[in-house]
Parts: sequence; structure tokens; C-alpha cells
Amino acid sequence: MNCIIIDDDKLSCNVLGEFVKKFSTLTLIGLYSDSIEARNIITKRHDIDLIFLDIEMPEMDGFEFIVSLDNPPNIIIVSSGENYAARAFDFNVVDYLVKPVSYARFCKAIDKTMRYYSRKEVASSGDKEIFIKKGSSLVKLKLNDIIFIEALENYVTLTTNDDKYTIHFTMKAIEDYLPPGVFIRVHRSYIINKSNIQTIKENSLDLNIGGIIKSIPVGKSFRDSLLNDINVMAR
Repeated sequence: MNCIIIDDDKLSCNVLGEFVKKFSTLTLIGLYSDSIEARNIITKRHDIDLIFLDIEMPEMDGFEFIVSLDNPPNIIIVSSGENYAARAFDFNVVDYLVKPVSYARFCKAIDKTMRYYSRKEVASSGDKEIFIKKGSSLVKLKLNDIIFIEALENYVTLTTNDDKYTIHFTMKAIEDYLPPGVFIRVHRSYIINKSNIQTIKENSLDLNIGGIIKSIPVGKSFRDSLLNDINVMAR
């Protein structure tokens, strides 16, 4: 991942720069103490995958910087305090680091970012279309339109906002076919589209199906992988 550091704190820039050099998966493109200069660089280049961004910057602060970008890349906030944390996650940042940043905490943030980065790379495969036999016809169906999949012995049922389709497939076979950035198995009998999750409870989750809430069980052995796969902000 190509990354840049935007921070008017020279010590922080140097520390983060040294941390980045230790990661074979990261390439440091530049360090900037001026957010406007950094923005000009980003608008000219389209290969920046990650930004380490300070909030309190002259002329244009970190939040204004994010808003100014049409398609911001992955962003990790690096701030001197925790007072901006709640607001930061409203901007869909990947993580929030408090100065002074330890190498262990930096590693955790990068591991998390790599998971999100990988999912972004494969998420577009959810636009893939398949044809499902319904009666004597073949119906075109986008994978992204599938809300959940339920096992029925040697068949599976694909549920969308508008219809249900039953096909002769095993759960294992359909799970291997689906893009992992879009779908996740939450129970031995259920695979769900993560974009439709409304609420996650102790032993179940709620999906939005055309404005109607559908409760889906979450198996104990699947709960941890579900929570690790989504962006959870906890206090």
C-alpha cells in the first residue's frame, strides 16, 4: 500500500515514517506538514492507498481535508488526544491513534487497514451477475442483490428484496463462490450480505429486507469472525 503522512508535528512524522519502513507491505510516498500541499498531491496521483492524518492542522484541519476529497483512501487518524475520536469515525476512518504512538499499536492499526484494503479490492466482485433457473426461464441476478442465503438440505434459498430463488447447491459450494468482501457465513444454515446488517445481538442479527427487518441466528462459532470482519467502534 502506498501511503503518505500529513502532520505538522515533525517528531510524529519521523516516528511514523520509521514505523512505515518496517512494513514490507507499505511504501512511504511522502511526508507533509501542510494539508493543502498534501491535497494537491493526492488530486494529481491516484495510487495513494493510505493516509496517516493529524486533525489539528493549520489552514485546513483533518476533517476539512477528508471532506475536500471526492474519494478519500483509507485514513488512519493520528492525534494528540482522544477528544476527536467519536467524530472521526463518522468520517469512516479505519483507525484512530493517540500520540505518542507505540509500534505495537501501529502494527494493530496496519493489520486492520490491510483487512479493509483487501475487502475493498474484492468488494467490486459483488457486481458479478449469475443466471438462476426459475421455472422454464433463466433469471439474471446480481450477487449484490442477494440479502441472505439459507440452507435447505441439498438446496439453498437465495433471498433478495423482491424474490426468492431455490437452487441445487450446498452451503459450502455457494460460500466458496461468493465474494468474501460482500458475504459472510454467520450460522451453519445462513450466509448474509454484510451491507444489509442493521443490528447485531448476542445470538442473532437483523437484516433489512425491503424495509422489513428479518432476524437471522448467529452461531457461537461464527460470532467472533463476524465481529472481526466488520468495523466495530467500542468504548
